[in-house]
Amino acid sequence: MSGKNSISVVLGTRPEIIKLAGVIRLLEANVEVTYTGQHSDDDLSSRFFDSFRLPPPDLLLHGVGGAPRGDQIANAISQLSAHFMATRPRLVVVQGDTNATSAGAQAANYCNIPVLHVEAGLRSYDRSMPEEINRRVVSILADMNCAPTLRSADNLASEGISPSRIRITGNTVVEALQESLPTQETSLQVIRKHGLKNNGFVLATLHRPENTDDEERLSVILDELSQVPLPVVFPLHPRTAIRAASFGMEAKLEKLMCCAPLDHPTFLALARHARVLISDSGGIQEECTVLKKPLIVVRQNTERPEAVEAGFAVRVDAGSDISRTALRLLEDPDLSRVLETTPCPFGDGKASQRIAEIALAMASGEDPGYSDFGDYFTHSPK
Repeated sequence: MSGKNSISVVLGTRPEIIKLAGVIRLLEANVEVTYTGQHSDDDLSSRFFDSFRLPPPDLLLHGVGGAPRGDQIANAISQLSAHFMATRPRLVVVQGDTNATSAGAQAANYCNIPVLHVEAGLRSYDRSMPEEINRRVVSILADMNCAPTLRSADNLASEGISPSRIRITGNTVVEALQESLPTQETSLQVIRKHGLKNNGFVLATLHRPENTDDEERLSVILDELSQVPLPVVFPLHPRTAIRAASFGMEAKLEKLMCCAPLDHPTFLALARHARVLISDSGGIQEECTVLKKPLIVVRQNTERPEAVEAGFAVRVDAGSDISRTALRLLEDPDLSRVLETTPCPFGDGKASQRIAEIALAMASGEDPGYSDFGDYFTHSPK
């Protein structure tokens, strides 16, 4: 197997770029990258190709970013199907649970091209979440599901996915963070540049529709953040900024240390020296376990319970739970020491290597190995 179009990687958002960069680099000359443009804002997309030492995408779709969900998926499927029919890759790789993930898997399946799903098997069991529908659709279509944890593999097996289509690989977020994390000296320079002190601030992010699109809920969350007894650094996601402006909440934002979206290394530098993290992000639920930082998850449910069960994350709803929980974490004298010695539940930093090996084997028509349930559990990250 050789050639630029042997393996096609489809991605469309910042987290997908971060989590698939290592896989893409390992696939080298065998890979082409298609970017759907689901994140059309430059701060959330193109800068990340540079940050992770990736060339510009081989194909950029048009008319996807900013469109309603149905239009995004339909438009992407149409363009991807035409591209796959013309180029005939031997494998299509998708990651996670975005609209780009769903469109890539569907287009490949319609063109009779095998699909490999990275970060498969996560479940919130909340059908109101667009991401839950996306990941369930892709699991059915995928010829190979690369589950990040044993729990994710169990979720797939319980839904009738054959063990021959499941591999536990760990989560690529571990090595992505290790690569992006600045040195201690650089990180300290970053926080000083922002006028902050080590362990003297809270870092918060917010972007999910369940939090931003409900005026009352967003208002409560912003009020709660302003009551945390430390400065709250708040990188403003475009959706959050638009919703806050439309609801007339500028005064609430002024009580926080708002800034533009950050590149990944800068965000990690701040997270490394924050006392507590507050977020509705799925990726940060994983990253906190590598950084050994406590996280308040502002969600009604989570598809990453491993972070909660390991003690890194606490899930809360809105209301007074946010500031009350933050105060409890800030006042816990043993928390930092306990988290420092708690293993990351998302793998050993070798997920990208495992996934690249599976992808290359599939594209070559070879058996990717670990074909039965007991065997792939044996090979899961410790």
